[in-house]
Amino acid sequence: MMKAKEIMEVIPHRQPMLLIDTIEELTPGEHGIGKKCVSYNEPYFAGHFPQEPVMPGVLMIEALAQVGAVVMLSCPEYKGKTAYFGGINQAKFKRKVVPGDVLMLEVEMIKKKGPIGIGKAVATVEGEVAVSAELTFAIG
Repeated sequence: MMKAKEIMEVIPHRQPMLLIDTIEELTPGEHGIGKKCVSYNEPYFAGHFPQEPVMPGVLMIEALAQVGAVVMLSCPEYKGKTAYFGGINQAKFKRKVVPGDVLMLEVEMIKKKGPIGIGKAVATVEGEVAVSAELTFAIG
């Protein structure tokens, strides 16, 4: 398991944009599972939405991308590099994510060619799909 300190040694994200708390499972270059404990204290809840706080879908996608970046950048050949978005396809939002939820973030790399990879990404809360997407990563 990786905690925030170890995650920050792999990816450049820092608070408030570090959107994963831990990496629960990791097979470098292939698969990873991360966790985000969604707290009412998240800065975006002040405006999204004050009367009914909901985690923005774009931030759920970003959290998945951060797990994918850890998966890719944990490979020795990519150590010290940065993973960038190359694309987001087939994103589907199925469930609201609210304060108190634990968001499980799973990314499985399904295609790799040189510094480009495509990952199947799924975020769940208590086993229920919140968002799924196909994410393309480019290592720079």
